[in-house]
Amino acid sequence: MTNLKGLVSFVSQLRVARTQLVDELRHVDAALAVLGKMNGGSSYTAPRHTMSAAARRKISLAQKARWAKAKGSAPKPRRKMSAAGRARIIAAQKARWAKVRAAKKK
Repeated sequence: MTNLKGLVSFVSQLRVARTQLVDELRHVDAALAVLGKMNGGSSYTAPRHTMSAAARRKISLAQKARWAKAKGSAPKPRRKMSAAGRARIIAAQKARWAKVRAAKKK
């Protein structure tokens, strides 16, 4: 019989703990609901901003210069191709494709 009394008191303690947990859970749910209405909840998405390629390039070059300054070396300047050089490459590529197409027709 003493075993049964101990079990009854244990069950009642568990029920009290469960009631307290349910109350705490209600408080947490209420707090989440308030935060959700303020756009502070998980449903918040940051607005997206687009940046031009020129702006990205300026930022990139500035960051590279900062790193180079920290490391003690200057960044390498980008090599630029002349318009004439680009035109020669385009003409050569067109000639190569013309040969490929002519070979296909044969």
